[in-house]
Amino acid sequence: MNFDVDIYVIDENASIKSALLKVEKNHYGMIFAQTNAGKIIGLATDGDIRRALLRGVTLEDSVSNCMNREFVWETTDTPREQLIKRLDGHVNFIPILDQFGSLSSIITKDYLPLEDEKAVYIRSRAPVRISFGGGGSDLTHYFENSSGAVINTAVSIYSHGAMRVRDDSKIIINSLDLGETLTANSLEEALIKKGPFGLIQSLMHVVQPKYGFELSLNSDFPLGSGLGGSATLSAVVLGCFNMLRKDKWNQHELAEIAFQAERLHLGIAGGWQDQYAAVFGGFNFIEFHPEENIVSPIRLQSDIALELEESLVLCDTGIAHHSGNIHDDQKQTMESVSVQKLVKKNVELTYSTRKHLLKGDLVKFGECLDTAWRLKRNFSSMISNDYIDAVYEGALENGALGGKLLGAGGGGFFIFYVPPFKKNALITYLKTKNLTIQPFHFEPDGLKTWTSREHVNHAIGQ
Repeated sequence: MNFDVDIYVIDENASIKSALLKVEKNHYGMIFAQTNAGKIIGLATDGDIRRALLRGVTLEDSVSNCMNREFVWETTDTPREQLIKRLDGHVNFIPILDQFGSLSSIITKDYLPLEDEKAVYIRSRAPVRISFGGGGSDLTHYFENSSGAVINTAVSIYSHGAMRVRDDSKIIINSLDLGETLTANSLEEALIKKGPFGLIQSLMHVVQPKYGFELSLNSDFPLGSGLGGSATLSAVVLGCFNMLRKDKWNQHELAEIAFQAERLHLGIAGGWQDQYAAVFGGFNFIEFHPEENIVSPIRLQSDIALELEESLVLCDTGIAHHSGNIHDDQKQTMESVSVQKLVKKNVELTYSTRKHLLKGDLVKFGECLDTAWRLKRNFSSMISNDYIDAVYEGALENGALGGKLLGAGGGGFFIFYVPPFKKNALITYLKTKNLTIQPFHFEPDGLKTWTSREHVNHAIGQ
């Protein structure tokens, strides 16, 4: 609706006759009187004018002789809810005045327009995972000949992303974790930029976004943590892109695209479980076969889940690991029949671990962790070293029933299972070894994406 202010307002000194002509024209049965500066100071309805004429006021007298200075009005900032409530009463129309008191528009029961659509930004968050067993069997070069299985859970340590679409083709990516910003005038330029953004560039190469955007990323964990952080970051970025699609990718597709970008295009060796954990969240038993991967949720009783959560200690060794290098080495050692047998035992152990979890036999679960670690450390000479072995054995001496390095190994985070009355002793020991304890809780949800309205103006061209 085009609003012609002129037919609704008249100078306070104009004649009543002039006012009536405008009343006839606007079909609202009223006119607003304004000062020379355009400030509305009164309202005159056709009824007000008629009553004034009956008491002797003439058509040539000014409209100020019959206007009502006490009238209902609202400002351009008045919430819609308040306007609706006003109109739901005895008010038929409400003039909307701007900051200078000038008429901006008139709303009625038949005309209360919706607000203009505001710019939005996209938020995305995905959790990392703790793996309890089956590591190595999620590598394609293993399960293409023999089925693999892992058991893991998402935890409350996240990667975070925020994206806004630009009106141009410019791409700006800021990473708090890397302490770097990538700026490019187009996707083509962004893909060939040199620097530490290889994973994000690989994701952009696969997705091929047709728009410019600004992306801000940060994580709750350090690089090389062994928590599946690169897959978590990939999930966050893909979640942002997915919100802009009409035909949205499902959870399996998101995990597959993340794997494609990191493993195939970027060429970093590794398994499949991290991508599924980040996207699906919760406790999962994941089976790997040449023809399909099957994600089966593990539904623990609440008291079992709470007891397990309280009995696990997560700690950072402070040693960053390089999973791709370890997986490359493991790929070579996997050709050994003896290593293949160890991985198979680890897979079989994973089924036992699931059974103990579901039954709430957490002592046996802890013992399974110990067995899984002793199997895994023989997959590759790069998985452990004298320092890591010493820390692990010391943890067992101070109450832990079992534990393991998370991820490929070589550094990153340890997870230990410890009975309740020995937990303090274990934590005290780990602190003496300068390991940092990381609080967490189990995260039932995986990748989350949502939109939020922009509430401030941004300099898009910067």
